[in-house]
Amino acid sequence: MTKDGFINAEAIDSNAPRLGRRSFLVGGAAAVATLGLAGCSPAGMSMAEAERVYGPVPNERFPIPAVKLSKVDPKYLRRTVRYDSAEPVGTIIVDPARYYVYRIEGNGNATRYGANVGRAGFLWSGEAYIGRKAEWPVWTPPKEMIARQPEAAPYANGMPPGLDNPLGARTLYLYQNGAYTLYTIYSTIMPETIGKGVSSGCVGLLTQDMLDLYEKTPVNTKVVVLKA
Repeated sequence: MTKDGFINAEAIDSNAPRLGRRSFLVGGAAAVATLGLAGCSPAGMSMAEAERVYGPVPNERFPIPAVKLSKVDPKYLRRTVRYDSAEPVGTIIVDPARYYVYRIEGNGNATRYGANVGRAGFLWSGEAYIGRKAEWPVWTPPKEMIARQPEAAPYANGMPPGLDNPLGARTLYLYQNGAYTLYTIYSTIMPETIGKGVSSGCVGLLTQDMLDLYEKTPVNTKVVVLKA
C-alpha cells in the first residue's frame, strides 16, 4: 500500500458507512477509550502534558488540529520506556502485535509511540530502511489498491497534499535492496485508528508523534518490523 516531547517514565515494556478520502486507509471506526480527567492518566502522562504534546500545530503548511485525546487509549500516548535492544540508536522497531513503534535511544531506553498497522491479510515482517522522506506528500494509490477499491481511481495520478491526504503531514518510505516496498510510516489525524489494524500494510502514527519521529530520522535509518 502506498498511501493508504514525551515524558521520562520508569515504565517497563515487557516486549519490547461514510466513505471519504481517508477511508481508503482505514477500514472503519474504532472503539474509543476515554482519558481520565484526574492528575495523571494510566500511561503516566498528565492530562496537561498530553494536551501540550498533542495540541494544535498552527504553523504548518496546513495547520494541524489538536488530537482528540478522548479517542486514544492512554497506553498509546508517547513515552520513554525500557527497551533492551542490540540495535543502534535511531533504529525504528515496529511491533504490530502490540500496536507500537519504538525508536531506540540507547542505554536500554526507547521512545514508544502508539500506532495503527496493517489489517488482516496485509501484515508483514522483516527488515527495511528509510529510503526517502517527504513533508506533505502527494498520495498515489497503486494499481493493486485501485483494483480492490475502485473509489480510489480518481487519485490514480495523485492526491494533492493536505489534511485529507491519507499520508498526512509527514511520511517515511520503506525500502529494501534499493526498491520501494510500497509500505510507509505515515501520519494520521484519525486518533480512533491508533491501536487498530486498518491499513494495507502501512504504519500510522498520530501526526504530532510523526512530527517527532520524522525530525529524528534520517534517510537510511534501519527499520525492523516484528512478526504480529
